[in-house]
Parts: sequence; structure tokens; C-alpha cells
Amino acid sequence: MTALDPKFKKLIRQDVQSMHAYAIQDSAGMVKLDAMENPNRLPVALQAHLGQRLGALALNRYPDGRVNDLRKALADYAQMPEGFDIMLGNGSDELISLIAMACDVEGGAILAPLPGFVMYGMSAQLQGLKFIGVPLTADFELDETAMLAAIAKHQPSVIYLAYPNNPTANLWDDAVIEKIIEAAPGLVILDEAYQPFSSKSYIDRITRHGHVLLMRTMSKFGLAGVRIGYMMGPKALIAEIDKVRPPYNISVLNYECACLRWSTRTCLPRRPKSWLRSAPCFWKHWVR
Repeated sequence: MTALDPKFKKLIRQDVQSMHAYAIQDSAGMVKLDAMENPNRLPVALQAHLGQRLGALALNRYPDGRVNDLRKALADYAQMPEGFDIMLGNGSDELISLIAMACDVEGGAILAPLPGFVMYGMSAQLQGLKFIGVPLTADFELDETAMLAAIAKHQPSVIYLAYPNNPTANLWDDAVIEKIIEAAPGLVILDEAYQPFSSKSYIDRITRHGHVLLMRTMSKFGLAGVRIGYMMGPKALIAEIDKVRPPYNISVLNYECACLRWSTRTCLPRRPKSWLRSAPCFWKHWVR
């Protein structure tokens, strides 16, 4: 890589210059497991149907209200509670960035267990927020004492709890989750990106609290390349975060792919149950 011209160094933040970009490793010729993608492509007949639908789209126009059809379908699937709303992002990554942007208040901070999803810390750094990482126990469980102490000390604006956790694949203890939520002075984000692999969800408990948001993605349903994440929460909270969302952030191609995939999801191959059973064991040994 060529060196940056010194005259531009004065224009770019020093912390950005010292960072590394999010790296995507070349997986040609390998069995790719790191991103937990669905290994099955669309059936041939569905590929042809999708091609016809995409070819008929008005690509000369900005995205229209059809994106709301996808919002409704996802809300119905998730059994979103009354009084809640849903917003879409260009993958969960964008939603994480929007949360950091909306919650960038003086003295603000983001807290999350470690190891965890790298974008929690990266979004905080890029937004100029402090990031507090709290190590898990030796058994990859939430360290209740350390988490509660960090919350009391730093008073974070946002707390992330991946459920199941990435990369350790385990579900946190329900009682510890509730203690963290009750102690939180700001928002708590339950990141359920890996919900399709899980036997549990927080959706049936989310109405207990007015400061908890639940985030998911369509990537683990076989649409990693379409880049659609979604987040649900009390209408007033979602409305505020939605104000910093870029206009037309979901392209017509993306939401049409997602709408077709959702309308035909019962005919697509399912992940092997053996893979789901082995995932927690695999990660427990691999991360060590």
C-alpha cells in the first residue's frame, strides 16, 4: 500500500489513520465457516424467478414504499409487540453505526462483553465515543460482578448483549441479563443476529423494559449478500434513531430479493440440525 501524502494526513483523524479496515479474508478453495453463512444457494427455479422480478424493477427510480412490505413481513415473523416499531439497516453493521451516531452525547460510552462482535467497539471509536469491553469468565459466561461494576462506574449510553454471543455461541444466563438491563442507565441492545441458530429469543420479554431494543439480520437466513438488518423497539425510541438513517438506505434490489426470499422461505433448504448442535461445542474449543 502506498504511503498517504503528508498534506492529507492533516485532514484525516489520527485515530482513523492508526486503525485497520474491516478485513475480509480470501476463502477460495476453503470450507468457509467464519461468517456462519447458510451454505445453500437458492434453488434453480427460484433463481430464475428472482431474475425475472429484479429485471422488471424500475431501477431508474429511488426506492418506494414497497420497503414497508418487508418491514411488515419481518415484524409479523418476529411477533413484534404492540406499541413497537421496526427499522431496517444495510446489514446490522449500519444499525450499530446509527445507534452510536444517535447516542453520541457528551460523556457517552458504549459497553459490551469481550470477546464480542468487533463492530460494537469500532462504531464507538469512529463516533468518538468511549468503548468499555468487559471480559467474559473462563467459561465464556457474562461476568455479572464485573459487568455491574463497569455499568456503575462508566454509566454507558449503550450496552450490547449478543444473544447468542458472537463468537462464543452461548446464551447468557437470564437472571444476569435482567440485572444488567435493570442497572443500565441508557439503552440495552439485544443483538440476535444468530437467532436462527438459537432455541431462545428475548422477543417475548422485551415489553418488560422501555429501554431495550432487539436487533436481527437476514444474513443467517441465507441472504448474507443482500445486507439487510432490522431493529425493533418502542416506537418513540425507534423514531429517534431513524432520524439519523440515510435516505434510501435499502436499495430496490435488496428489498425485492428479501421480499421474494421471505415469501418462499418454506421451500428453501434448512441448515443441518447437526451443525446447529455442534456450533457451541466448536466455538468453545476453537476460541480457547
